[in-house]
Amino acid sequence: MSAAQGLVVGVDVGGTFTDIFVLDEAGGSARVVKVPSTRGEEARGFMNGIARVADGADAIATIVHGTTVGTNALLERKVARTGIITTAGFRDVLEMRRRDRPQTWGLRGNYEPVVPRDLRLEVEERVLADGTIDTPVNLAQVEAAARQLLEQGCEAVCLFFVNAYANPANEAQAAACVRALWPNGNVTAATEVLPEIREFERCSTAVLNASLQPVVGGYLTRLEADLKDNGFGGELLVVQSNGGVMSRQTACDVPVRTALSGPAAGVIACAAIARAAGFLNVVSGDMGGTSFDVSLVADGEASLSAQTAIDFGMVVRAPMIQIETIGAGGGSIASVDAGGLLQVGPESAGSVPGPACYGRGNTRPTVTDANVLLGRIAAERPLGGGLLATMDVALARAAIEEHVAKPLGLDVHAAAEAILTVANAKMAGAIRVVSIERGHDPRKFAYMPFGGGGALHVCAMMNEVDAARGIVPRYPGVTSALGCVMADMRHDGVQTLNVALAALDADDLLARIDGLALACQERLDSAGVSFEGIRESIELDMLYVGQSHTVRVEVGRDELNRAGIGAAFQRAYRAAFGRSLDGIAVRILNLRYARIGQRPKFDLALLAPTSTAMPDALGTQPVFHGGQWHDAVRYARLDLPVGAEVAGPAILEQPDTTIWIEPGFAGQVDFLGNLLIARQAS
Repeated sequence: MSAAQGLVVGVDVGGTFTDIFVLDEAGGSARVVKVPSTRGEEARGFMNGIARVADGADAIATIVHGTTVGTNALLERKVARTGIITTAGFRDVLEMRRRDRPQTWGLRGNYEPVVPRDLRLEVEERVLADGTIDTPVNLAQVEAAARQLLEQGCEAVCLFFVNAYANPANEAQAAACVRALWPNGNVTAATEVLPEIREFERCSTAVLNASLQPVVGGYLTRLEADLKDNGFGGELLVVQSNGGVMSRQTACDVPVRTALSGPAAGVIACAAIARAAGFLNVVSGDMGGTSFDVSLVADGEASLSAQTAIDFGMVVRAPMIQIETIGAGGGSIASVDAGGLLQVGPESAGSVPGPACYGRGNTRPTVTDANVLLGRIAAERPLGGGLLATMDVALARAAIEEHVAKPLGLDVHAAAEAILTVANAKMAGAIRVVSIERGHDPRKFAYMPFGGGGALHVCAMMNEVDAARGIVPRYPGVTSALGCVMADMRHDGVQTLNVALAALDADDLLARIDGLALACQERLDSAGVSFEGIRESIELDMLYVGQSHTVRVEVGRDELNRAGIGAAFQRAYRAAFGRSLDGIAVRILNLRYARIGQRPKFDLALLAPTSTAMPDALGTQPVFHGGQWHDAVRYARLDLPVGAEVAGPAILEQPDTTIWIEPGFAGQVDFLGNLLIARQAS
């Protein structure tokens, strides 16, 4: 079934809410739904949301899912018990890492590998760096190791052989041996996930993949069964951390690619919204209940990185949208440390028990409590998705008074504003990491907040980083779900070349590219989705001889020769470092290939306001800002017509978020329904 024959539904399951965006292109309409998430039973919250968007799941053609199941499992270390079968002498690769430490300036640091040492078993085999098989794999030892791991209660196993990237034959034989006796499909061969040089990154990525297979695979399998029981016969797709989507089966095979799935979808939506509104350079900030996720879009494209660390020592080497995450969400807890300094986060009250104003037992103040006490969130308004009917201002006041105001000797409202000042400073620091520290001037970028809490801080962030413009999307609270609907299907492949540019065989390189293209296309075809077009991306990891870190060089097929690749490398190196190193030989380390199936796009004008008259204000609300009280005018944001202007101080309310426009700022509704915020002329 194609998207034109039914509804296309994007679903983002977060820690507090499950957000759903429904696109009915045939009917020319779109709508959003927000329901409470069910922690530990994410599929139930998912199905509750689906029941709200359609009379029956048979009316849905495609569901695209952004999931945090894998990410949360890694962060909380609630992964499957996993074993490793590896080359003799390489049992401790996972533990040795890269000689890094949790705190840069700390003298001590603890690290606990995902797989304990007694579950890391060695077997005889050896492949040399040039691909020569020095020692064939001892399959009897492999079988014995697999049986031992099963006896020790392992649900999954990873096979990691050193130098298998140069020749995977030994590893492939061992994997076949293990799969013949392993009771489930949770067997990962490292080169099937990452056939790339550098043993720690390959081992870490493969081990994390294996440990997630029972978790993510089990969740998606149960979810698909529930959907089918409710009549769903369409395609279930899953968002990858690179911003593309993949089939449910691919997600079960390589669940490590779902890390940061939800935030990645949000960045894709931000890039599309900004392009449509006429902004090619934008910094996005996703503020949820626990975290603040920041990413940068330059020239209309999200920035990708080759690897990331989910937590200290948990390295995933796979294409991912560059996202900087800090503990600064609505539920982040404020406290005064032993030195008398006010801290906000990273500990969070989450959704259960939630901020003190939720009345669910938490007595410590959070960012949400500060916003409620200062009048920026109307406590009597229902919290989106039916989570709460009202919030208790008295409980927020008591928490801030006890834990912040008294220790610092401040008035309770000044203490609440101090909490927001510290939180804003932390969020601005994350914005500087993705902009200034990577060579971008944030003054040349617009700032786009999303998530449930982002729009409350849009003006503060503009002040902190001196952004000229703020862009609040039409539905900030469900932007990640919108991104699920907008994302293309994408598959990536990588091969290590490790060859001098001067010795490159262009015909061999083209053959390798064609091989990766075929494998990626097979993955696209297996999803059963029709595409409007296919495009590809070819990149080379390159460096000067003597260097250890590479530069990613994008090349076109017409540049696949020594001269073309050399010129592309010099351009990329100068762009990154401001100069080139003439006279030094150049090497190509890795070939990276991506094949993108372009899914049908919808016109963002579907989200535009239909009203033409300026609505009446809902009234005024006292808001504490800058050390004094202001009467802020209140509007229902979704009732504002195109062209409407609202000057601060003002509060714009909608089911999925609240927007706080500070004094000295004004917002105007553009032709797509976005709210463009700028400083007022003094």
